Amino acid sequence: MSWINTPQLRLLERYLDVITMRQTLVSTNVANVDTPGYHTRDVDFRGELVRAMNGEDISLTSPLVVPVRGLVARPDGNNVSADREGMLLAEVQLQFKTATAIIRARFSELSTAIREGQ
Repeated sequence: MSWINTPQLRLLERYLDVITMRQTLVSTNVANVDTPGYHTRDVDFRGELVRAMNGEDISLTSPLVVPVRGLVARPDGNNVSADREGMLLAEVQLQFKTATAIIRARFSELSTAIREGQ
């Protein structure tokens, strides 16, 4: 199966886009941990993946950014949890490594097929 311009590759591309956006938001949350009134934001990760798997045309849209509900706000109104954000950064890193490993393996298979076909 060719992995060039296939639904699987497009899904992995969208997955990486959403992970990258999430990493940016988590970093922004951490940077604003001491900003009064700042509210934690995140990506609707599952919603974005469902949209991608359903074949919706999402190539021109960016992932939906949503406020995180249910976090305890400090007296200054800030609700960023350094522990939560640290765990999310580790999760995002693992997700990114996994997706890139899958892509790397597929392109390695393609490269092997090309070399053996000569």
